[in-house]
Amino acid sequence: MNNKSYLIINSGSSSLKFCLFIGDKAQADLTGIAERLSTAQAEISWQYQGEKSQVSLGEADHALALKKLFSVLTELNLFDSLSAIGHRVVHGGEYFKESALITPSVLNKIEACSALAPLHNPAAIVGINAVAEQLPDIAQVAVFDTAFHQTMPEHSFLYGLPYELYESQGIRKYGFHGTSHQYVAGKAIEVLGLDKNNSGVITAHLGNGCSISAVQNGLSVDTSMGFTPLEGVMMGTRSGDIDPSIHQFLADKLNLSLKEITDMLNKRSGLLGLSGSSNDMRTLSAKAADGDKQAALAIEVFAYRLAKSIASMVVGLNRFDALVFTGGIGENSFLVRGKVINHLAVLGFELDQNLNNQGGDTFGIITTPDSRKAIIVQTQEEWVIAQDTIRLTAQA
Repeated sequence: MNNKSYLIINSGSSSLKFCLFIGDKAQADLTGIAERLSTAQAEISWQYQGEKSQVSLGEADHALALKKLFSVLTELNLFDSLSAIGHRVVHGGEYFKESALITPSVLNKIEACSALAPLHNPAAIVGINAVAEQLPDIAQVAVFDTAFHQTMPEHSFLYGLPYELYESQGIRKYGFHGTSHQYVAGKAIEVLGLDKNNSGVITAHLGNGCSISAVQNGLSVDTSMGFTPLEGVMMGTRSGDIDPSIHQFLADKLNLSLKEITDMLNKRSGLLGLSGSSNDMRTLSAKAADGDKQAALAIEVFAYRLAKSIASMVVGLNRFDALVFTGGIGENSFLVRGKVINHLAVLGFELDQNLNNQGGDTFGIITTPDSRKAIIVQTQEEWVIAQDTIRLTAQA
């Protein structure tokens, strides 16, 4: 029996999410977050065995937050069993096609990808270095959001730009949410009894950030997010695909800088921008039910553009067995799932309204027996990171 514990860390620019897995259980035993780091409001909160705790951290940075986390683990008698630490790293560029045991060379390559993810990779590096300083002998593993999509063929990941920009600047589609797409595709194949070596599924990870992926025989062959997470379907605050000439138009008409326009597309667009009130699908659904036309419009645009993206992913598959919904919206919004499925009737989908309303049957299926399958699968991104951490450190 494996009684070792594995700490999973997701470092943001001012936050540090964490969870602890003990042994081979897919359910985390401890979860928490340190947030508002490097400000006077910095704090850490965690939940263990049903009990929630919260402590102020003063103006702690990532290193001090980790020190406090290790102190908490010690108090809970969880520290001595700590075997390895896995880190979510957003961008691995073309360097990493799979997760990697962190070495100085691996860390240098993660740093080399920082220009591709300037808000995320530097934060991950801070977390990795902070662990190394405090626990120099513990093994660390990097698990990349982009790695799963490195199986995409050139005709899928290249843009219609001068090829020299790909060669010199690495401008191409990378894709994100890879751990989620990998997990739910594999789970759907298992639940539906499909042949992993002869199957085709489309996975829809829908949260505040959203992306679609075409998965052929367990491998990503296309995805909606691109060079950055801004490309693709409409999201909570991101616009998704737009005409790139809009940048120039807004610069000329409104005298906005490139940074101001990019910030608007990332932070004030999508559901928030169209509704004018919220980026939360639960809030918008309630508003739409109460007659808020702007909220209803935002949901309609979201569902239509999502369905259109899903339909486009069929091109990358040799066969199409199932559509998989996951993420906060995908798992919980029967309204969005219903609208998307109805838009996709031309692909042979027929919604079972009762199953959809109740969150699927025992397998998560929300379509009728004669329909092409659509299924809900709860994502387990942290568990994917934990599994790769266990596997790689066992081999070391």
